[in-house]
Amino acid sequence: MKPVLNLLLATAVLVLLASCGGNARRVSPPAAAIQQLAVQPNGDWMVDLRLHNFSSVSMRFDKVRLEVSVDEHAAGVLQATPGISIGPGSADVVKVSMRPDGMSRIAVADALATRRSLSYRLVGTVDATPDEASKPRQFDVDDRSALNPAPGLDGVLR
Repeated sequence: MKPVLNLLLATAVLVLLASCGGNARRVSPPAAAIQQLAVQPNGDWMVDLRLHNFSSVSMRFDKVRLEVSVDEHAAGVLQATPGISIGPGSADVVKVSMRPDGMSRIAVADALATRRSLSYRLVGTVDATPDEASKPRQFDVDDRSALNPAPGLDGVLR
């Protein structure tokens, strides 16, 4: 009778532990990426900035400040106050206008004219408030990727 009682007790403990593990709140650093860069008639850029929430809770994205470089040329700073909430494991896009510096304008124009890919880097911070938190947290961002000319869309890299 004692082995049966031990088995029942062990099973009850395992069930109790398994039921407690499903509600873990994990806050992970977000990521940022350029989804689209469109050159405007005046030479400014309209950037569709994709913000990724890798946390297991919703986060409100309050402030973004990212230094942008393209093909290793400093382009300037993307600054935004999106004020949007992004659910767990999800992403959303905000539009940000920026006036790029000289060499970066030339690099983008060359990539568009020659139909080649353009590397970029985003370095800076994203301020986000996890769901049910009282104050925002500042997360460091250092992301790299590349954009390609969008077929049929003049002046657009994706």
